[in-house]
Amino acid sequence: MSHRRVNKRTGALIGAGAVAIAAAATLLPHANASGAKDKQDQEARAYTQRSAARVGTSLAADLGGGGAGWFYDGEKRQLVMNVTDESSAERVRAEGAVARVVENSTAELKAATGTLSDKAAVPGTSWAIDPKTNKVSVIADRTVTRGGLAQLNAAAESMDGMVTVKRSAGEFKPFAEGGDAIFGGGSRCSLGFNVTLQGEPAFLTAGHCGNASQTWTGDQAGAEPLGTVVESVFPESDFALVKYDDPATEAPSSVDLQNGSQQEITQAAEASVGMQVTRSGSTTGTSEGTVTGLDATVNYGNGDIVNGLIQTDVCAEPGDSGGAMFSGDAAVGLTSGGSGDCTSGGETFFQPVTDALSATGAEL
Repeated sequence: MSHRRVNKRTGALIGAGAVAIAAAATLLPHANASGAKDKQDQEARAYTQRSAARVGTSLAADLGGGGAGWFYDGEKRQLVMNVTDESSAERVRAEGAVARVVENSTAELKAATGTLSDKAAVPGTSWAIDPKTNKVSVIADRTVTRGGLAQLNAAAESMDGMVTVKRSAGEFKPFAEGGDAIFGGGSRCSLGFNVTLQGEPAFLTAGHCGNASQTWTGDQAGAEPLGTVVESVFPESDFALVKYDDPATEAPSSVDLQNGSQQEITQAAEASVGMQVTRSGSTTGTSEGTVTGLDATVNYGNGDIVNGLIQTDVCAEPGDSGGAMFSGDAAVGLTSGGSGDCTSGGETFFQPVTDALSATGAEL
């Protein structure tokens, strides 16, 4: 057994960390006049979330340095591609997508996140590239001191307006409670997605849950054994794989919607900014929202820094940790953490399911 840290999962999908963060909207810079942009918007083709993800990913690879990220406009059903030059914009329009000429390239934005890691690794912060603003969005929770905030602002100012810093009313932390509840080591977490490992049933949950206990049960008293951790990873990533103790366990590929019904899961999907998603957890039931950032870094404090997370405006509360985030019949993420609640709203971060499956060798 490797101790990258794992947790387990029963027969449903649930989970999420909670977040309450103020969101700031920034107009995306673009070179086209408003009349030309309006005409392009009218001529752009309608995309589904899945077709936008497929074309957006392919176009981003083809554009190389000429691309600067993309997102899905669900209201207009349009794929919006950020580009740095007009020739790239023409290629985008040929695919029926909306082209926006922006100032900052993907390489420049990634370099900015590297600078933040080097100069502003302050506990209680997160950052992610926001393709809608063409900037790196930094969030500082309520635990960040004046000195820490000054450090963040100084780093942001050194990058010529490429980084925005805003405050959160909550506190970033992983939430070890809730979901289609599983129990271990005094912790309560949520089951994420049922999977198979070399033909035997298992489930995914959060790594910070998997680190809390080697064995998990379906009840707090420990009378209903569920499974044993095979692998758990936290920090750096946040996923755990738990193998059911009984190889005959029925582990349906579905998510508990907390209302007596289930959502069948048939595939895993990469997240994309603008994707509409749903989170399921026993503490707060189901909550819907949108993916707002990718490849996010969250510093939970105590040296627990997690990279490569999905940032969302979905709310969650303690007890939803490890649970499922999905879009239609596609598994997308496992609840990692955040700040806030489902009364005032929040922002929650998720471990990509595709990365967890690839790392563990498990299959949906």
